[in-house]
Amino acid sequence: MKGTRRKFSAAFKAKVVLEALKERESLAELSKHFEIHANSISKWKQEFVQGASSVFEREKDKVQEPDSEKLYAKIGKLELENEYLKKSLSKLGL
Repeated sequence: MKGTRRKFSAAFKAKVVLEALKERESLAELSKHFEIHANSISKWKQEFVQGASSVFEREKDKVQEPDSEKLYAKIGKLELENEYLKKSLSKLGL
């Protein structure tokens, strides 16, 4: 009987890779503990090490300056609304 292919979450893979990087247990012991083939652990570890620099590159992308044109447009719109409300209130005598 053919079983379905197991899919592992990114969190689980990260947990296994971090345990592998600690090198407290051998790959064989880790594969028994997590019930995964040792080749999978090695592959995940290699991918993790190769992609580790991208973690720090993303931080620069997050700290981008906001779009100034959109902000100025929003400020202009709010100023117009304020002026309209002031005129409306003065007409009502408030």
